[in-house]
Amino acid sequence: MNKKKKRDSNANDTGFGFKSIAAVLSVLFLLYIFTFYVDGEMGAILAAFLGAAPIVSLFFAVYARKRVEVSMHCDGYVKKGSSLKVTVRLEKTGAFPLGIIELTAHATEVFEEGDKVFKISMLGKDEAEFTFDIKAETGGNGGISIGSAYSCGFLGFVKLSLPQEMPIYQSVGVIPEIPDVRSSSQLFRNIADIVMTSDDDEDNDTSMQFSANSFPGYEHREYVQGDPLKRVNWKLSTKKDKLMVRLDEAVASVQPVIVLDLYRKEGVNVRESILTEEKIIQAVFGLMELMVKQGIACSFVYTGPDGTSIKESVDNPDYPQQLMLRVLAAKVLTGKRTELAGAADSVCACVIASTSFGGDISVITDSVEDTDNISLIGASPESENSTSMPLWYLDADNSFRQV
Repeated sequence: MNKKKKRDSNANDTGFGFKSIAAVLSVLFLLYIFTFYVDGEMGAILAAFLGAAPIVSLFFAVYARKRVEVSMHCDGYVKKGSSLKVTVRLEKTGAFPLGIIELTAHATEVFEEGDKVFKISMLGKDEAEFTFDIKAETGGNGGISIGSAYSCGFLGFVKLSLPQEMPIYQSVGVIPEIPDVRSSSQLFRNIADIVMTSDDDEDNDTSMQFSANSFPGYEHREYVQGDPLKRVNWKLSTKKDKLMVRLDEAVASVQPVIVLDLYRKEGVNVRESILTEEKIIQAVFGLMELMVKQGIACSFVYTGPDGTSIKESVDNPDYPQQLMLRVLAAKVLTGKRTELAGAADSVCACVIASTSFGGDISVITDSVEDTDNISLIGASPESENSTSMPLWYLDADNSFRQV
């Protein structure tokens, strides 16, 4: 299919397509029949008009190449299975009519397959606007762009590519549903056991982290701008109808860490890759939501838009949804691993979710001192695992199974 699209694109760039040539030949044949067999005088007038019309249309096409501005707008997020509304706007910058403008909208693989071609008449208009829908089929980061734009005069026989830059790539996050992971999953129970053991070991250390003027669990004040949201007591805030901040919360010195590694190899099939990435994203945020609901705060490490690793503390039920939006806003970088160096200090347990556990996964695993407490999450039982660490996957019943 890609080869076919490429051939069609090359045909358009030449200015004339097979359909245009066939249309011209058909008109000339009908003109010949009309002139010599129906009405010679009227045929001569039509011949003069048809001779001048393409020249005028060509002038329209040439003039319009630098006299139109194209802009595009759409939401930054859309739910999987829903349709994204994209609005395209054209504005004329001169006084002369522009004729017909042809645009091709291109969507990446998270959306339904196929480019959309639109022809917009600008005759007698200073601006034109249209909206189209495109269905989001796979969770992950995608985008919309104008793939090509042509000025076609008013007859449409010629296509001249617009020289100006088209609207920049619009990044769109397609939001998958977060699965309700079963608390009976052995992976979660393993993490919970490790955390409880670590908490017992750290009781004496954390007891010194309370405010000197407060007692654990009782001191709060009203939220002021600049306070970290992770210290908001959401239950108390709901009762008082205003945000209340904890002053005396003990912060454990160790937390489990979840690493999201959306690694995409060079030269792989992109559509197959995004399906794997979607499964990993769902598994990670399903586990994260379960942990927070069960009172287990954790650290989350992922790759940001600029390719650097970001570490976030997750300790309230609303935060996983917010973090997923941040992950979906970042384009997956080919050949890029999520770096864990510096983010693995004081880790009691580490969960690494990746699309590939090939040999270079050691870039992540070597950053953890105690490899016995590392668990891996793959997309399926068939996921590659070049390590000796246990590999888990989320099954159809939303329970983690070990391979």
